[in-house]
Amino acid sequence: MNIFSIILAIIAIVVGYFGGYFIHKNIVEKQNENAKVTADSIIEDARKQAETDRREALLEAKDESHRYRSEVEGELKKRRSELQKQEDRLLQREESLDRKDNFFEKRESSLERKEQKLTSEQKHIEEQQQRASSLVEERQTELERVSKLSQDDAKDLIIEETKANLADERALIIKDGIEDAEHQVNEKAKSLIAQAIQRGATDMAAETTVTVVSLPNDDMKGRIIGREGRNIRNFENVTGVDLIIDDTPEAVVLSSFDPVRREVAHIALEKLIQDGRIHPARIEEMVEKARKELDDNIRKTGEQTIFDLGIHSMNPELVKLIGTLKYRTSYGQNVLNHSVEVANLAGILAAELGEDVTVAKRAGLLHDIGKAVDHETDESHVQIGVELAKKYKESKVVINAIESHEDDNKAQYVISVLVSAADSISAARPGARSETLQSYIHRLDKLEQLSNGFEGVKKSYAIQAGREVRVIVRPNKINDLKAVTLTHNIRKAIENELEYAGKVKVTVVREVRAVDFAK
Repeated sequence: MNIFSIILAIIAIVVGYFGGYFIHKNIVEKQNENAKVTADSIIEDARKQAETDRREALLEAKDESHRYRSEVEGELKKRRSELQKQEDRLLQREESLDRKDNFFEKRESSLERKEQKLTSEQKHIEEQQQRASSLVEERQTELERVSKLSQDDAKDLIIEETKANLADERALIIKDGIEDAEHQVNEKAKSLIAQAIQRGATDMAAETTVTVVSLPNDDMKGRIIGREGRNIRNFENVTGVDLIIDDTPEAVVLSSFDPVRREVAHIALEKLIQDGRIHPARIEEMVEKARKELDDNIRKTGEQTIFDLGIHSMNPELVKLIGTLKYRTSYGQNVLNHSVEVANLAGILAAELGEDVTVAKRAGLLHDIGKAVDHETDESHVQIGVELAKKYKESKVVINAIESHEDDNKAQYVISVLVSAADSISAARPGARSETLQSYIHRLDKLEQLSNGFEGVKKSYAIQAGREVRVIVRPNKINDLKAVTLTHNIRKAIENELEYAGKVKVTVVREVRAVDFAK
C-alpha cells in the first residue's frame, strides 16, 4: 500500500465523517422542527380545550344563577301574594269595623233621642200621678169621714169577704172546667198524638262540635303542620276552625261551634290529604273549592228535602236556607231533621183533622227557618222566620205558624196549632235534645223552689226528668178545693217563670190521717 492510497483513505474517512455529521444534523433539525410543530399543535389543542371548558363552566354558572334567581323570584312572588291577601283581609275587616262603628253611632243617637223623649214623658206622667194622688187622697178622706172606717180597715174587710165568697167557687169552676175539657179532648188527643208519633218515628243523634279526620299514616301530620307550623296556621286562619293534632294515631280533630265552617274544613282537609301537596297556596285553593262544593250540597239537600215532603214551587233562596239547616243545631238536635219530623207530624195530624196536608207540611218545615240565619243578627229566630216568609211570599197560614210556634203570638189557624204541637212532640222526644248536667240540675232545683214558695206547701219533688212536679201540702192549711186552686197557681207560675220543652205536669198530694186510741 502506497502513501497515495493512505491519503485517499484518510480523505475518504474525513469526508465520510463530515458527510455523516451534516446528514445527522439535518435529520436532527428536521426532527426538532417536527417536534416543535407537534408541540405547537398540542399547545393549540390544549388552549382550545381550555377555552371550551371555560365557556361550558361559564354557561353552567349562568344556568345555575338563572335557576336560583327564578326560585328566589317565585318565593318572593308567593310571599307578596300572601301579604297582599292578608292586607285585603285586613282592609275588609277594617271596612266591617267602620260599618259597625257607624251603625253603633246611629243607634246611640237614636237611643239618646228616645231617652230624651222618655224623660219628657216621665215628667208628664209624674205630674199626672201627683194630681191623681191628690185627688185620691181627697176622695179617701171623704170616704173615711162618711163610712167611719179607715182605709186599711175597709180594705181588710173587703178582701176577707171576697176571699170567703170566691175561693170555693173559683176552685169548683177550675175543677169542673178541667174535668170537662179532659173528658172531651183527652182520649182524642192521645189517639192522634200516638198515631202521629208512631208513623213519624225517627232516630235522633246528638250533634257534636268536633269532627275526626282519618290520615293514611302519621307522617301526614308533619306535612299538615308544615315548616315552623305555617301550614296549620294558614289552615286555621282561612277556615276559622281549630285543627287539633295530638297523640291519636292516624287521625286529627277539627273543632268549631259553627258546623258550616267545620264541614268546609273537613272537605278541604280530605282533599289536601288525597292530593298530598300541602302548602299555604294549595290550602287556600282547596278551602275555596270546599266552600263551593258545600254550597252545592246545601242546595241539593234543600231540593231533596222539599221533594221528599211533596212540597213544590218554593223560592230557590228559601230552598237553599232549608239546606243550610242541615248544619244548624238546637240543644244538640239537628234543625233540619227536627224540621222534617215536625213537617211529617203536622201533616199526619192535619190529615186526621181534615186540614190541608201540604200546607201543614210546608209550615212545619219552615217553622224554624229563622235559625238558618239567626247567627247573623240580634233578632230571634221567630222574627227572622216571619220576615223571610213574608219576603218570599209565603201564605198567611205559614207565617202565623212560624210566629206562633213558640207561643210568642196567638195561633189564628188550626194548622198553626198543629205545628206547635208537632214541634213540642219532636223536641220532647226522649234523646232528641241534649243538655248539660249543670243546666239539668238547675232546672230541677228551680222547679222545686218555685213550688215550695207557695203557702201551705210542705215539700215538692221534681220527677220524670223535670216533666212532672209532685207537691205535698199541709192538710190542715190546704183543703181539697184549695188544692185545685194551688195546682192552677203553680202551673201559671211555671209557665211565666221557667223555660222548658213540652209540658210539665203538676200534681198536688194532700194526705189526710185520722188517728184515735182505744182505751
